[in-house]
Amino acid sequence: MSWLRENTLNWIQYVCLKVVKSGGVPNHVAFIMDGNRRFAKKNNVAKVEGHTKGFDKLAETLQWCLDLGIPEVTVYAFSIENFKRSTEEVNELMDLARDKFKRLLDEREKLMDHGVSVRVIGNLALLPEDLRQLMSEAMILTKDNNKAFLNIAFAYTSRDEITSAIKSLVAGVEKKIILPEDISKHVISQCLYTNKSPNPDLLIRTSGEIRLSDFLLWQTSSTCVYFSKVLWPEFSVWHMLTAVFHYQRNRQNIVRLKNFEESCSLESCSLENHQVDLFLEDLHSQRQMFMEKARQGIA
Repeated sequence: MSWLRENTLNWIQYVCLKVVKSGGVPNHVAFIMDGNRRFAKKNNVAKVEGHTKGFDKLAETLQWCLDLGIPEVTVYAFSIENFKRSTEEVNELMDLARDKFKRLLDEREKLMDHGVSVRVIGNLALLPEDLRQLMSEAMILTKDNNKAFLNIAFAYTSRDEITSAIKSLVAGVEKKIILPEDISKHVISQCLYTNKSPNPDLLIRTSGEIRLSDFLLWQTSSTCVYFSKVLWPEFSVWHMLTAVFHYQRNRQNIVRLKNFEESCSLESCSLENHQVDLFLEDLHSQRQMFMEKARQGIA
């Protein structure tokens, strides 16, 4: 199944999509794609088939987001906690990821034509070397694209992300690159894996679970959250439009809260700090170097 699909909406769905789009859509939507295993059990198929159906639904959902004019999407593809599942299931998920990233690279012309930037956020050091290599290749290939952004959280938890940011800041203080008083909410945000992205406007979780499961905890303090009872492989364009409509109904309050948080953040970093800039530049350079080494198979 292709990552970039042709439009499959019928005329009624297309008209409804246009109507919802006219009401204003979020700039960044995050998905907790839950329910693949329950879908497999419900349909009496292997777990890997449920995960495969889940990817197919992701590809379809990405097309709906493009049709709606949503430029950025973040998906929770594989939690660090998922490593606790059976060895067989973890290996199947790694194989599925390999297959899909190979397919992604095979579609590089489509990615470049559509201007899609692919970013994998997470602790990539936990992944097999060959999978790291494929992911790094995709990220480096598309890093300069700026029409649409797909962030794939893989080997990710928010607590691990925040821990990594804190370790980087501690190292910066110990090396006397920055001072403890230089650390602010803005600086911490710039140390996260998601430093290139605005915070999500809308977070959608499927399967009826009402929790965030350690996903983007720092980034979603003013995010509109929509919980759907449907299993992820059964998520339809109607569910998508309902979630966007839910966001529209709450948009005024969300925008007010976001503006307040941004003003507070700007106040805390209003003074120029050359040392902080150097620290962040070095941190991001190290991460870029890790990707380059991973692409060469030496990370």
